[in-house]
Amino acid sequence: MAEVRIGIIGTGVMGSDHAAILAEGVANARLVAVQDFSRERAISVAGQLGVRVIAEADALIGDPEVDAVMVCSPDETHAALALKAIAAGKPVLVEKPLASSLPEAEEIIRAEEKAGRRLVQVGFMRRFDPGYREMKQALNTGEFGRALFLHCIHRNAVAPDYLTSDLVIANSAGHEFDIARFLLDEEIVSAYVASPPATRNAPNRQPQFILLQTASGVVVDIEVFTDAQYGYDVRAELVCEDGTVALDPSPHTSLRVKGNDGFRTPADWRPRFRQAYRAQLEAWTAGILSGAPTGASAFDGFMAMQVTKACLQAWKSGERVAVAQHEKPALYRV
Repeated sequence: MAEVRIGIIGTGVMGSDHAAILAEGVANARLVAVQDFSRERAISVAGQLGVRVIAEADALIGDPEVDAVMVCSPDETHAALALKAIAAGKPVLVEKPLASSLPEAEEIIRAEEKAGRRLVQVGFMRRFDPGYREMKQALNTGEFGRALFLHCIHRNAVAPDYLTSDLVIANSAGHEFDIARFLLDEEIVSAYVASPPATRNAPNRQPQFILLQTASGVVVDIEVFTDAQYGYDVRAELVCEDGTVALDPSPHTSLRVKGNDGFRTPADWRPRFRQAYRAQLEAWTAGILSGAPTGASAFDGFMAMQVTKACLQAWKSGERVAVAQHEKPALYRV
């Protein structure tokens, strides 16, 4: 196989963005087809990019001219489509979350184990962001000593009306859960959540402050504020015994200004992580061709969901909650 022919299911914000990046040119990859429950939307994207529209998701997965599938459809469809791709023997990149429930995620893991190879990658693109990768490399050198704290900030300008206080945790914080596991290379074992009052700009939901602890004792704090007004702002600082490593606060095109300090941020996440999305696609397709997949596995997606579950329980109870631990299946240890 000289290139990977890709079909995208779901042409909303994420699907159309992935389609545009592929159309611009990604090594070893070519977009060939799209599908969406809104045929008009699919036709619009396909017309702009010169690819086929396939009417049904099942038909796209089964199409002999589609080598690999991207699932960018609504969250509740992810598990079923991933399972169909596994059954068809086709690699599939699933936008987070992996599934809508833990039993669904476990079913995906069992299906991959039965297939005898990794076919699923979860779209945790921050693993491919240059800043986070440099942070991980710095920690791995040992120059800064052991990690002690990981401080994370995740702010959006304005969240959609449907987002509730629990969805701030379940929907918005997932990338932080995964990147903490990736950077520290260990599992999160406990969670606690504190909620400040709702703001006047979003009285129907509260910002959330999440406190996690890893198996070795590293403390991870995450501020998730989805109505910060000034723009999209992601920050991280890793505090170690002998120094700290932090993300560049403005590695993206400047679009908005916060207050009077001149710090500029984009309106949403796409400019900030466009390079990461491209790198993710390049690594995914290279892994398909080489037979050595990289990126977040189905098990990583499953464990991010376990952290989410513990955080939701902690938010409701006001208590610290243990994160359920699971032995990593042999398929994912390579």
